[in-house]
Amino acid sequence: MLQLAIKVDVDTCIGLQEGVPNLLALFRRYRIPASFFVAFGPDNSGKAIRRIFKRGFLHKMWRTKPLQIYGLKTLLCGTLLPAPIIGQMAPDLFERVVAEGHELGIHGYDHVRWQDRLDRLAEAEVTQELERAIALYAEALRYPPRSAAAPGWQVNATSLTVQDRLQFRYCSDTRGCYPFLPVWQGCAFRTLQIPSTLPTLDEVLGLDGLRGEAINAYLLSQLRRDRLNVHTIHAEVEGRAQLPLFEALLKRLDAQGVDYVKLCDAAETLLRRGHDQIPRASIQRRVIPGRAGTVACQIIDDPS
Repeated sequence: MLQLAIKVDVDTCIGLQEGVPNLLALFRRYRIPASFFVAFGPDNSGKAIRRIFKRGFLHKMWRTKPLQIYGLKTLLCGTLLPAPIIGQMAPDLFERVVAEGHELGIHGYDHVRWQDRLDRLAEAEVTQELERAIALYAEALRYPPRSAAAPGWQVNATSLTVQDRLQFRYCSDTRGCYPFLPVWQGCAFRTLQIPSTLPTLDEVLGLDGLRGEAINAYLLSQLRRDRLNVHTIHAEVEGRAQLPLFEALLKRLDAQGVDYVKLCDAAETLLRRGHDQIPRASIQRRVIPGRAGTVACQIIDDPS
């Protein structure tokens, strides 16, 4: 059977306040358990304009029309408008996510800072970023998170070291093909990685002329029956302007009889077998189609 995990990244206040409730209603309708990851710190979305010099950034902006997706207020957060703390905007909503059978993990603290400046952060600063997110999570739910997903799929030796020390059950920081134990520049780490295996909507939207149902057809063509498929969506995108398109994808998946799993359940299954049964794989930064800059990618020796 086709096995699929839906990973929901929540990067902004509007994604939390509007996108998450819409997605919860949709998941109830289709009886889908999902894994939500929330950036708990300041919504500094406006500062993302600093990526203007990154390869592919302007083309992505032209394709995806961010003003329509995020709205003007979000695009000014952290610059002309204050940066509200996402984790303090709707605490009852976090309990609702968990009460409805979904997983909730952290997506860092300051999403833009991590995504754009990780390599400039000292280990103490990386630790602080994660510990601040953990504290806000625990304040809302009264227990600490067991999983994390790096903003923008950005990792380095420092972030992997800190994640090991914080003892997450698993992290989902990378793009790749199957779960693995990470190796960065020859140094091995012990926290399980479950990578996103499919492209995201904002990566394929308008790329090579893909629009509407052609996007869903393309995403379906990328699914594999021999391994866990992980599809990352964004509460700001699929939870708002692209909600009808995402529901159309779920209808097509429903017709195929998909087995939906939460990432935490997939992780527990793997970890019960023991670390010695989990393959190791290197991580390298690579450019992927439709995304500005580079992301952390699992390196597969055998491309088959």
